[in-house]
Amino acid sequence: MASTDNMTARGALFARGLRNRDVAFALGVTLVLAVLFVPLPPVILDFGLAISLSLSVLILMVALWIPRPLDFNSFPTLLLVVTMLRLSLNVASTRLILSEGHTGPSAAGGVIEGFSRFIVSGNFVIGIVIFAILVVINFLVITKGSTRIAEVSARFSLDSMPGKQMAIDADLGAGLIDETEAKRRRKDLEDESGFFGAMDGASKFVRGDAVAGIIITMINVIGGILIGVLQHDLSVSEAANSYTTLTVGDGLVTQVPALIVSLAAGLIVTKGGTEGAANEAVIGQLSRFPKALFMSGGLLAAMGLLPGFPIFVFVMLGGLMAGLGWYIMQQEDKAEEARRRAIIEKERAGTTGPDDSVQNTMKLDDLRLEMGESLVSLMAASDAALPGKIKSLRNLFAREFGFVLPSVRITDEPGLPTNSYAILVQGVEVARGEVRPNGMMVVNPVDNPLQMTGEPAKDPTFGLDALWIQPQQAGEAERQGYTVVDPESVITTHLTEVVKEHMPDLLTYGATQDLIEGLDREYQKLVGEIGGGSPAILIQHVLQSLLTERVSIRNLPLIVEAIAEAKRNTSNVTNITEHVRRRLSNQICKSLTAEDGFIPVITLAQKWDQEFLDSIRVNGDDKNLVMSPQRIQEFVLEARRKIQEHAAEDRWPAILVAPEARSFIRNMLERVSPMTQVISHNEVHRNANLRTLTTIGA
Repeated sequence: MASTDNMTARGALFARGLRNRDVAFALGVTLVLAVLFVPLPPVILDFGLAISLSLSVLILMVALWIPRPLDFNSFPTLLLVVTMLRLSLNVASTRLILSEGHTGPSAAGGVIEGFSRFIVSGNFVIGIVIFAILVVINFLVITKGSTRIAEVSARFSLDSMPGKQMAIDADLGAGLIDETEAKRRRKDLEDESGFFGAMDGASKFVRGDAVAGIIITMINVIGGILIGVLQHDLSVSEAANSYTTLTVGDGLVTQVPALIVSLAAGLIVTKGGTEGAANEAVIGQLSRFPKALFMSGGLLAAMGLLPGFPIFVFVMLGGLMAGLGWYIMQQEDKAEEARRRAIIEKERAGTTGPDDSVQNTMKLDDLRLEMGESLVSLMAASDAALPGKIKSLRNLFAREFGFVLPSVRITDEPGLPTNSYAILVQGVEVARGEVRPNGMMVVNPVDNPLQMTGEPAKDPTFGLDALWIQPQQAGEAERQGYTVVDPESVITTHLTEVVKEHMPDLLTYGATQDLIEGLDREYQKLVGEIGGGSPAILIQHVLQSLLTERVSIRNLPLIVEAIAEAKRNTSNVTNITEHVRRRLSNQICKSLTAEDGFIPVITLAQKWDQEFLDSIRVNGDDKNLVMSPQRIQEFVLEARRKIQEHAAEDRWPAILVAPEARSFIRNMLERVSPMTQVISHNEVHRNANLRTLTTIGA
C-alpha cells in the first residue's frame, strides 16, 4: 500500500514537472550561465559533458528524421542554448585543467581523461593533429557551407514571399482552396521566412563556437605550460605533456558535439524543398536511377583492373551496385505491371457494375468536355497542359464576372470522331470542334488568305479560316505575323466563349446559394428580409439576367441591396433588374469605356425613341411592347447595319436608349448581335463621358 502511494506521489510530481516546463527551462538556462562563474567538481563536469554530448546526438537524430525543416523551427533557439552550454563547460574544464593539471590525467574528470586516452593514445602530438583536423572539418567545410546556404535561403525566402502570397490569393480566388487552408498556407509562409532568417543568424553561433574552441585550446596549452613550469616546478616537457594532453582531450570533448551539431544544422538548411526524412530524400533519389548504378558499378570494376589497385574491393563494390540496380529495375517492372492490372480491373469493374454504370449515365454534369480517341493524350499524359488551363478559367470568371465556374468534367467519348471534342452544358451538347493533337493552328489576325502550307481548317470558336501546321513550322508562321495556337489553347478558348454564352444556365440554384452563403452576415440577414416566397430564387433570376448581358455580378452585396430596395415597390424581375443595373451604373460604364476615356455609343433617332415609348403598355407591374412585327423587323435590320459598320473595325459600341424601352430593345437585338450592349440613360454614370458614333434612323 505504501509502495502504491509512493508511486502515485512520484507520478503526481512528474506531472507537475511537465506542467512547469517553462520554469525548468529557465532554470536550465540560468545554470548554464552560472557554470561560467562557479567552479565545478570533476563529477559534475563529467555529468555536464555527457549531457552536452547526448543533446548533440539527439539534435542530429531529429534533423535526420524530420520531414520538413519547419518541423524543427525551434532549432535556432536550441542551437544558441547548446552552444552556450558547451562554452560554459569549456570554461569550467579550463579552470580545472589550469588549477589541477599537474596532478595527472584525471584532473578534469573521467570524460576528458577517456577522450585523451582513447583518441590521443598517450601521444599529445597525435591529439593535436586530430584536433586540428576536426576543427578544419567543422570550421572550413561544414560551418562555412551551412552559413552560406542559410544566407541564400533567407534571402530567397524573403524575395519569393510576395509571389507565394499572390499564388495563395489566386488559389483562394479560383476556389481551389478555402479560407482555412489559405490561412494555414500563409502561416507556413510566415514561419518559413522567420525560420530561414533565424537560421541565417544561428549559423553564426556555430562558426563562433569553432573559433572560440580554437582560442580556448591555445590559451589552455600556453597557460598550462606556464603554470606547470612557474608554479609547480615541472619541466617544460612534463608540463607540455600533462597540460597539452588534458587540453587536447578537453578540445576533443568540445569539438565532437560541436561537429555533430554543425552537421545537424547543415542537414536542416540543405533539405531545401525536399519532403520526407533525410534517408528517404537521399537514398530514395540515389536509387531512383538504375542506369546510374549500372554505370557506377562498371566504372568501379574497371578501376579495380588498374595496376596496383585492390581488385577484390573494387569488383565487389561494383558488383553490389550493379546487383542493386538490377533489383530496382525488377521492382519497377513489378510495380508497373501491378498498375496496369489495377487499371484493367478498374475498367472491368466499370463495365460490369450495373449500379455504377446507371448512376454515371443518369448524372448530368454542369460542364462536360468529351474528347475523341486521338485527343485523350491532351488530358491523360503526365505533362498534359489542358487540365491546368481549364482550371485557370475559374480564376478568370471569378475575377471578370464574379461567377464561380463549376468544375469541368473531362472524359473520353468513343462515339466522337477521333480528332473531335464536344462541350456539353447540363447534359446538352452546345458546341463541337476539331483539333490536331500533334499540330499547331495558324490564324491570320487581319483575315487575309494564309500563305503557308498546311491542312485547311476552321477556327472552332470564331469560324475564321485557319491552317494546321507542324510544330516546327510555328517559328516561321510567327515571323510572318500569323497567330499560332496550340490545340489545348484552341479548346480552352472555345470553352471560354461557350461558358460566357451559357453563364445564366450554369448559375443554378445551388450555385446561387453558395454565393449567398459567401456574403457577410449583415448581407445574409438582408437576403432573409427580402419579401416573397423564395429570396434565393429572385436573386438567381436577377443574376441570370445580368449575366445574360455579360454584366459582372462580383459586387454581390450592392446587387442584394438594390434587389431589396426594388422589391418594396415591385415583384417584376425585369423591373428589379433594371433598378439593379442603375445601381451598377459606374461598373457598367467602366466596362464600356474605351482607351481614350469615352464610351462609344449609338443613339436612336427621335422618331424611334418616340415610337417605342408610344408602343409600351403598362398593366400594374407588367410592361408590354405593342409594335407591329414589320416595324420591329425594320428596326432590327437598321440597327444591325449600323452595328456591322463598326464591327468590321472590331468596335462594339453600346446602344443608348430610353430606360422604359431598354429591356425590349435588348431582346430584339439579342439574336442578331449578342455582343452589343444596350444601356439606358439612367445607367450612364455622372462621371462617364459619351461619344456618339452614329444614330439609328438618322
